[in-house]
Amino acid sequence: MLVVRDLASGKSLFKEFSASPERIATNILTDRLNRLVKHGLVEKYGSAQQPGRDAYRLTTKGRTLLPVLGALADWGLMNIKGTEARIKLKTS
Repeated sequence: MLVVRDLASGKSLFKEFSASPERIATNILTDRLNRLVKHGLVEKYGSAQQPGRDAYRLTTKGRTLLPVLGALADWGLMNIKGTEARIKLKTS
C-alpha cells in the first residue's frame, strides 16, 4: 500500500519511491512494483523526465484503491493520537 500511496501522491520514478520516509529496501521495492504490474494495478512506461528510465503509474484498476487509502488515512487521523496527514493523494 505504501507504493500505491506514493503513486497516488504523484511519484512515478523508482528513485522517488526509494526516497520515501519508510526507506523500503530496493529489492523489496522492486518486488512490490513487479507484483503490482503483474496484477494490473500499475503500469510501467518510459519516463519522459528521464529518458531510458522506467516510470510507473496507477491503472484504472489501481485507482480503485484510492478510496480505500483515503478511508485508512481518515481512520488513522480520527483514532491514532499524533497522526497527521503529510501526503495529499491525487484522485485524478
